[in-house]
Amino acid sequence: MNQHVEQRLIEAGLILGAADLGDFTRGHVSIRDPENPSRFFMKPHSVGFEEITSENIVTCDLEGQKIGGGGRRHSEVFIHSEIYKARPDLNSVIHTHPKYATIWCSAERPWRIVSQACVAFADGLGYYQDIVNLIRSPETGRGVAGALGHHKVVMMRGHGVTVTGVSVEEAVIRTLTLENACHDQVLCLAMDGDIVEFEESDIESLRANLDNRDQYVVNFDYLARKAKKRLL
Repeated sequence: MNQHVEQRLIEAGLILGAADLGDFTRGHVSIRDPENPSRFFMKPHSVGFEEITSENIVTCDLEGQKIGGGGRRHSEVFIHSEIYKARPDLNSVIHTHPKYATIWCSAERPWRIVSQACVAFADGLGYYQDIVNLIRSPETGRGVAGALGHHKVVMMRGHGVTVTGVSVEEAVIRTLTLENACHDQVLCLAMDGDIVEFEESDIESLRANLDNRDQYVVNFDYLARKAKKRLL
């Protein structure tokens, strides 16, 4: 296994765990193998995000079958395998149950630009509403991948979110930004008064600035350093 990819997967787990996005051991993250796009490396079953190690990382193929690694394959592996099949442009997938994102996607409300964090998703979100149950089959995994479509995020009604990226740095920072945006949405909708609307050109300009691959890496590295310091 590529040592850099292994380290990035461990760091992604530390960041997501520090942000309290694990929901016990239910969250999971994966990275497509840069040397073989037909397989990916993933957090194992039954451990928390912050417990990912080089020994327990699981290697899976695009059918969702375990082909290597010391850990147990996660039961929701098909979220990852089916998205990687459908979207060869993506190299990282994260599934979590964030509090505010789960609350927000359980109500049928339009996405409003109430903060800068919300701007990051002004180009649209996918929605999966077929079941609230776990995604434990290729068929349901294909449903999630289909709902994702060309988007970066699929909101899973009553369940949580699945967030993607061209890189793991992008996927992690996008996951944290989405929860911040949904927090802003929920609080704003609980207030009385009109929501201020911004010019579309202003929104698009900021969205382009936020979607910066170098900044994803800078912010990921900062959060990785911060998470590691907590372990000392």
